[in-house]
Amino acid sequence: MNFAPRVRRGHTTLADVDAAVDELHAQLDQADSTLVLIFASPDYPPEALAAALNRRFADTLVVGCTTAGEIGPGGYQHHSISAVSFAAPDFCAVAQRIDDLAGMSLSDALGVAMGARHQLGVRSPFPIERRTFALLLIDGLSAREEQVASRLSRALGDIPMFGGSAGDNMRFERTAVLIDGQFVSAAAALVLVSTPHPFEVFKSEHAAGYGERVVVTEADADRRIVTEINAEPAAAEYARLLGLAPEKLTPQSFAAHPLFLQVIVVPYVLSIQPVNPDLSLSFFCAIDEGLVLSGTRAHDVVSNLARTFDGLRRRLGPLQIVLGCDCILRTLAEHDSATRARLSALLAANHVVGFNTYGEQFNAMHVNQTFTGIAIGYGLPA
Repeated sequence: MNFAPRVRRGHTTLADVDAAVDELHAQLDQADSTLVLIFASPDYPPEALAAALNRRFADTLVVGCTTAGEIGPGGYQHHSISAVSFAAPDFCAVAQRIDDLAGMSLSDALGVAMGARHQLGVRSPFPIERRTFALLLIDGLSAREEQVASRLSRALGDIPMFGGSAGDNMRFERTAVLIDGQFVSAAAALVLVSTPHPFEVFKSEHAAGYGERVVVTEADADRRIVTEINAEPAAAEYARLLGLAPEKLTPQSFAAHPLFLQVIVVPYVLSIQPVNPDLSLSFFCAIDEGLVLSGTRAHDVVSNLARTFDGLRRRLGPLQIVLGCDCILRTLAEHDSATRARLSALLAANHVVGFNTYGEQFNAMHVNQTFTGIAIGYGLPA
């Protein structure tokens, strides 16, 4: 494999927890390991999985989350665990657990960021300001991603941040992050990593605004629920835009037809979770009354992402590893199995490890139907 010896990828489909973790350990174990990232299907019992990871990686920082699908050496995966390990002297990592997501203030975020920076400064031989990136993993059902990402990004200053919202295979029952040796809900994990290798935090989108505009006329912003659009039941009006009856709406409908919001020059794609019994719509992101939305037109997702990777290679040289957070709705939107296979092959060819998310973080922004990540390269020829 064309990997730096300080980065190793792992993947397992074994159903038995202990056997699965043993297989991962055989793939990931390396001297002076400083960080292991775990992206686990919710099919694995979280308590048993955490206990097995604690036994096999007792001396290593292990952080991760539950997923709506995994990305491993073979591209898109399901009912599996994808993982990656980083080792010194090329990588140094620390992590902070965040529990009070609802009450997190800017002062709290500054405390978390300063604590992580101090820990990293003590351990890392590299300059924090120019050689550090941040990964944020957060409960995907917390509805607090906007506040947490915005405040942490501000507190981190020049340190770029990306991340994803944990998933549970579209069950919308429980999502969790792995931090401090256990899977916890209503929480987040902030990881800081320093390295001398060139890296870039990036995002890739393939949808743009298009078609009729509508207005959110009634919403519960705290719960991310829209009850009325154009003074009509939200699901009924959304279905009308698509030419469907409300009872015909499916997760594939939401994936293929998100809504679009333009804020000055910044575009936002707003993704829908389920239709509720009262015909209201739950969203993966912040929503409020008075917003003017439109439909979307999708560009080719494969060529769009391929251009993103091409640009990263031009700037960073050959890619060692890409940590990727890919919205589950991007996958669901691709009805064509051939397109999914092309996407999967593209991810594998570019050494992507990560997961399908319930939302993505890009610096201060919480976004939907986006691929966010960090690419770490070998550097350009001298």
